[in-house]
Amino acid sequence: MKSDIEIAQSARMIPVRELAVKLGIDEEDWIPYGHYKAKLDLKLLQKLKDRPDGKLVLVTAMSPTPAGEGKSTVTVGLAQALHRIGKRSIAALREPSLGPSFGLKGGAAGGGYSQVVPMEDINLHFTGDFHAITAAHNLLAAVIDNHLYQGNELQLDPARITWKRVLDVNDRALRRISTGLGDGNNGIPRETGFDITVASEIMAILCLVENMSELKEALGRILVGYTFDGDPVYVQDLKVQGALAVLLKEAIHPNLVQTLENTPALIHGGPFGNIAHGCNSLAATKLARKLGDYVVTEAGFAADLGAEKFFDIKCQRGNLQPDAAVIVATVRALKYHGGAAKQDLAGENLGAISRGFANLLHHTRIVRKYGVPFVVAINRFATDTQAELDYVMELCSRHGFTAALTEVWEKGGEGGVALAQAVVRTVENSRSNFVPLYDVKRSIRDKVETICKEVYEANAVHFTEEAERQLQDCERHGWGDIAICMAKTPYSFSDNPKLVGDAKDFAITVREIRPSLGAGFLVCLTGNILTMPGLPKHPNALAMDIDDDGKITGLS
Repeated sequence: MKSDIEIAQSARMIPVRELAVKLGIDEEDWIPYGHYKAKLDLKLLQKLKDRPDGKLVLVTAMSPTPAGEGKSTVTVGLAQALHRIGKRSIAALREPSLGPSFGLKGGAAGGGYSQVVPMEDINLHFTGDFHAITAAHNLLAAVIDNHLYQGNELQLDPARITWKRVLDVNDRALRRISTGLGDGNNGIPRETGFDITVASEIMAILCLVENMSELKEALGRILVGYTFDGDPVYVQDLKVQGALAVLLKEAIHPNLVQTLENTPALIHGGPFGNIAHGCNSLAATKLARKLGDYVVTEAGFAADLGAEKFFDIKCQRGNLQPDAAVIVATVRALKYHGGAAKQDLAGENLGAISRGFANLLHHTRIVRKYGVPFVVAINRFATDTQAELDYVMELCSRHGFTAALTEVWEKGGEGGVALAQAVVRTVENSRSNFVPLYDVKRSIRDKVETICKEVYEANAVHFTEEAERQLQDCERHGWGDIAICMAKTPYSFSDNPKLVGDAKDFAITVREIRPSLGAGFLVCLTGNILTMPGLPKHPNALAMDIDDDGKITGLS
């Protein structure tokens, strides 16, 4: 079997001009980025405002194994399959980060015969959106340090500056750094650090605004630190929101590409799912709904992280009404959550599947809490036995779930036809009664406890002394009536990644609360969540190369 990159490199793409014509987009509304990529002007949203919205389908998943379960692959494959059965479908995805691409997890363009292309471009620099976000973020950091050096008119306390720098590469050595060292010409010495670009609040903001005026307003609300008297200081106090927006003038527009089967795809934005809200841009999703009959989108990791944030942050912010969800399950994830060791996941084990099914059941309970009908997609892997697949289908039937075996990695859209048909039947026959889990006007503590107890099914929620102090500060400054973005391990419902399966009798500990006021949420960090990952012992970068003709190998 060919590798993902070999399959992608042999794809027969159609020129982006043909793709735009296929979608009915006028030439004045798109900007070409080479032969196969384009930016869609956000003015299209206003131009198409009276056009009916297409159906919105969220692809989420059960708790993954560390290797991932193919959620992006199913998203792309489902979009291709819907196209095969006669629906005008569009995939709406996040842009991959360079961090995992060169680290452990790999890219996020799908896999096998269900990929978005050009795969190398999408997984690398693409249209430069992440570089623009990195530049804007670091411009703000430079302005803050320059403000200190030039007399500190705002009386910013160097010890209470909350804005770090970012880089879209995993680099643990930059988590804590000192700046301004040496003689007085180098600035004011202070301790700071780096986050990864996909954890930047500017990334989150870009994914939650719909035009330039909203972008500038949101950038102005960013909290950068506190004065010596404890008063908050915002970007608007530094009067630099306009300059940040200038750097984002192209990045704000969604990117148009295609799948291996020439199904249109809008790929835009990429906040991490465990440390940010994990969804592609609101603007791209809304635009896709105006251009297609069915929009297939995804959210980071499983339903406890991705779906919750999609529903409570993105949908609540953008007034979106999702029509259905797809919960991706795999035999190996069921076995892993049923107690099978990672090295034994290839072996047939019906007992582990039976025990691990409790994890999938928990995710179905989460989606049901939001009133959204769902289909279970059983994403087939080469190591699955027929007995295992039959047993999973039987368990789904026993619980009354609509389920479909999915083989989109191996067969592309053809392998997802059964899933596409099940999704269409669900959308047409089951009314979505979507309601967010909480009203943002409720108290911070109440919203956090609602997520932890209703979604994770925790027994209790504890706040460290630091988090309690930060909670009180947020309420004192009037920042309580915004959404909550939980930063938590994706491998467990708890904040301990070792508690796999359907964890019971646990408490969630919130150790830190970081206000993302421009994005409109409070990030609550739990467990050992890091906002700057490190590289593994054998990073993917070691397998990558490029020849004299520019052909890349080793990218996955």
